[in-house]
Amino acid sequence: MTAFNDEAVTGDTLRRTLGINRRRFLSTCTAVTAGAIAAPVVGAAPALAQDGVEAAGADRGRSALVPPHKRGIILYTVRDAIARDPLASDLPSGFREVFRQLARFGYRQVEFAGYGQHANAPGGGDLGTVKGAKLMRSWLDEYGLRAQGSHGFIPPSWPLTRADLDTFKRFLEIANILGMDHMGTGGDPTNSPYRADWDIAAEKWNTMGAIARCEGVKLYTHNHDSAYDFLLDGGPLDDQGRPTRSSGIRKLEYFLRVTDRRNVYLELDVFWAHVAQYKFHTYTAHDGAQRERVFDPAALVVRNTKRFPLFHAKDGVVNPESGLGYDMVPFGTGDIDYRKFFTRVGAKNYHNPMVEQDNAPSTTAPGQSLEFARIGYKNLAALRPRHA
Repeated sequence: MTAFNDEAVTGDTLRRTLGINRRRFLSTCTAVTAGAIAAPVVGAAPALAQDGVEAAGADRGRSALVPPHKRGIILYTVRDAIARDPLASDLPSGFREVFRQLARFGYRQVEFAGYGQHANAPGGGDLGTVKGAKLMRSWLDEYGLRAQGSHGFIPPSWPLTRADLDTFKRFLEIANILGMDHMGTGGDPTNSPYRADWDIAAEKWNTMGAIARCEGVKLYTHNHDSAYDFLLDGGPLDDQGRPTRSSGIRKLEYFLRVTDRRNVYLELDVFWAHVAQYKFHTYTAHDGAQRERVFDPAALVVRNTKRFPLFHAKDGVVNPESGLGYDMVPFGTGDIDYRKFFTRVGAKNYHNPMVEQDNAPSTTAPGQSLEFARIGYKNLAALRPRHA
């Protein structure tokens, strides 16, 4: 790609730097994308049939709500195992051993949450380099796993600096080496409740998404409960000139409207979406009236199917005493009706559910996170329509 100078870069500046108009910008990205897909790592061998819960090729259930090749896990769930010193434990430690164990459980996809591991693990502590990515790709291929996404680097600044753009492009290069279709972030586009700030976030994400698309990668944002709160976009202004009331549209719904569907994608964390359903059901309208609008996560996905290539499949037990309304538990052992959710959202050969449990690691039970990963796979694979 064309080198950038030291000035901050906005979307229009990027197009001018490339020397093309708005219409040709996207067509240029499409042409570049065709040649940007990484080739498989030479010498990598696919894994043999797994000895764990269920091998993808042996799954007889065509009615499965999550097909075998779509069953994934975000590595944040087992981050303690990846960080574990292999010289001090007999448990799986580091990326290679964790990949092997997850493949034995039956997983076919992983989502990264960083590229660091214990320094004593094969490859050393930092695999967030071209060399490290090639090594990890060889392990993924060896165990029949596919990297589907990553919570990678999203530049914090806007307008963008050259340093941020260089780092962003390095992460895109790593994503291509690993063979992933998507790269994103674990945070919301902005934490602000105000429409003006979401407009700025949309400009930034539209620009970053166009750059990612040029490199053959779909850029996505992962969201927590606050992104589904109501946008402040009208009514009386406060003493700083900011709106105090809402039209009833949620922040993320607005973000979907003002971002380019070809360049910006989302990852729905189903647990946090249900927390939002519990927390954010009433808003103050522009006329001062209190109105109720209950959030329906599945309906949001159905209305925007192609915008949600990734899910976090995270479960919770209802707890009205909690400020969140739920307590997080291993996937398939809670109260969130995933059979109903996956049935409603459909498009099962498009969406990529990643099992996640934030609190899976334990300081007293070193093997807990991998055990919860095993339970999560078993329950994800068992999901069938009610009539099946």
